[in-house]
Amino acid sequence: MASSSGFATTRWSLVLAAGQPRADEDGADAQAALEMLCQAYWMPVYAYLRRRSAQVDDAQELTQAFFAHLLERNALAAAAPDRGRFRAFLLTACKHFVAHERERERAQKRGGGVRTWSLDFESGEARFQLEPVDCLTPERLFERQWALTLLDRVLQLLRAEFARHGRERNFDLLKAYLGGTAPESYALLGEQLDLSEGAARVAVHRLRRQYRELLREEIAQTVASPEQVDDEIRDLFAALA
Repeated sequence: MASSSGFATTRWSLVLAAGQPRADEDGADAQAALEMLCQAYWMPVYAYLRRRSAQVDDAQELTQAFFAHLLERNALAAAAPDRGRFRAFLLTACKHFVAHERERERAQKRGGGVRTWSLDFESGEARFQLEPVDCLTPERLFERQWALTLLDRVLQLLRAEFARHGRERNFDLLKAYLGGTAPESYALLGEQLDLSEGAARVAVHRLRRQYRELLREEIAQTVASPEQVDDEIRDLFAALA
């Protein structure tokens, strides 16, 4: 599907369209797109809630309850005004949810009949424990975990692309060069890949180019227009600075 401007409809732009009155026919597709985005980017929400709560169980329950709330059909129409980026929408929606959840739980015990999601909280908690204890606010931690989640997702997508061609070993050897500095000599890499030194340099160059392309494609899934991609990349690396 493409818009009149030639910008292919991405997951988030499809979700945004479903929030408009005339988008009923796209509602199911948008709901599926929203669920995919939530499954991909739940970790920043968990990190935000975990930093706000000293109790692991509370943060996990709130994360489950938040996504159950968000993925209700009528939640799309109530999206925050600043929703051009899925990252900003998700954080704003989470803040609003937490503000109202404390009142709601007094009247009704959480959990009865609420849909839950298959989220790997064990690995999420392990990642959270790597963060500095007092250096980041919940909001800053959300931004940092968003950046780390996105970069890890791109790395996994790139590895899957290599795996489709039976080249997992090549990827495992090449990925150390993605940071811009070579941990080993290109001559040694060539020996490991059964390539000349020059061919090894070309392989690293191609991997970096593929990584950049996949990064832009993945970010495009979370913004409403292509003009926002470069700004989102700048914000991504600022969060890691």
